[in-house]
Amino acid sequence: MEHTGHHGGTAQDHAAHGNHAGHESHGHAGHAAHHGTHGARPGASWSTAVKATLHCLTGCAIGEILGMVIGTALLWGNVPTMVLAIALAFLFGYSFTLFAVVRAGLDLKSAIKVALAADTVSIAVMEFVDNGIIALTPGAMDAHLSDGLFWSALLGGFVVAFLVTTPVNKWMIGRGKGHAVVHAHHH
Repeated sequence: MEHTGHHGGTAQDHAAHGNHAGHESHGHAGHAAHHGTHGARPGASWSTAVKATLHCLTGCAIGEILGMVIGTALLWGNVPTMVLAIALAFLFGYSFTLFAVVRAGLDLKSAIKVALAADTVSIAVMEFVDNGIIALTPGAMDAHLSDGLFWSALLGGFVVAFLVTTPVNKWMIGRGKGHAVVHAHHH
């Protein structure tokens, strides 16, 4: 009799412990969902990732096109022009985020850290894919700014870069990295 009663008490203790553990994991998942997607709406994280990627892509596109225009105007070769285009893509990509975060009330030093954390992987993936496509498209490197081939290779590169970078951003935001850092400052 006594042994059964003792055993029953242990089962209750286990059940109570199990409920407590379940509550803990639910609380953590809820917390992560809130930070990752600003609410637990299904698909919201994709929307956040798409917005973050478009934000980044806009800065990259402006910088890259500007670099190509400057390099071409100065009659530079392909390599220095591409280096300038990539450098400007990073500069503009970061500055878009930097501006948004400073506007949200962060000081410049913290804002620079946030921009670097948010955009480095995103811009790097985007530039790697985009420039890879331009480099691999026959004739695109030697095409002039007035050529349709140049622009179609560039835009095609941006489309593929967008498709590759969006899941990367979604994964990073889901882990509280990348643009999740930026969104944390938009209260």
